[in-house]
Amino acid sequence: MDTEAQHVERDRSSQPHESTSQGEEDRSRSSLLSGVTAWLPGGRITLSLLLCMAFLLAVSVFVMQPFQIPSSSMETTLRVGDRVLVNKLAYRFGAEPRRGDVVVFDGSGYFGDADYIKRVVGVGGDHVVCCDSNGRIEVNGQSVDERAVLHAGDAPSDVPFDVEVPEGTLFLLGDHRSDSRDSREYLGAPGGGFVPVDQVIGRAQWIAWPMGHWHSLSRNDVYARVPAPGGAHG
Repeated sequence: MDTEAQHVERDRSSQPHESTSQGEEDRSRSSLLSGVTAWLPGGRITLSLLLCMAFLLAVSVFVMQPFQIPSSSMETTLRVGDRVLVNKLAYRFGAEPRRGDVVVFDGSGYFGDADYIKRVVGVGGDHVVCCDSNGRIEVNGQSVDERAVLHAGDAPSDVPFDVEVPEGTLFLLGDHRSDSRDSREYLGAPGGGFVPVDQVIGRAQWIAWPMGHWHSLSRNDVYARVPAPGGAHG
């Protein structure tokens, strides 16, 4: 009993010391914050703004990046001047681009030294042909009615092609086919117009600006009936 009592007394005697240490630590943090803000014009307000900017920069670099549409190649889905938010995590955890996705990619060495935005029409292993007897694109033997995504009055393609998409690459077309430099343009160039999946920056997720054009860019289901290479529906 004496031992237990002594133990309790020791615990009680340590509490003031712990409280003092905690108080000194809090004062130290407060002093550090005061030291940081002392040399900043605007003090804590400026520090808060800098922290917000750092957070937004981190989001832009690693999570969601804004891109401005520079041309009419994706009309009418995307118009010149639209600002889209690109999900940079969309294909980072095992997922890969699918037919119908609108993606932003680095065209260096394939399209040109710039970032581009196009729609995925063919993925690795696909057989993409233009055109069938009705003037439509075929993917793996399935004709695709693209009227829901094509610019009004455009044909699926004015350029005939018959390609096998290499594994790990994408066949990409603009929605405004008559005004788009895309995979068709580079069929005879090194790389054959196919863009490696690892060149994809992310999937265009939202139109963020202008406000009147704000909406989600969900995957279009016009390619939903296309079978996987080999015949099984994907």
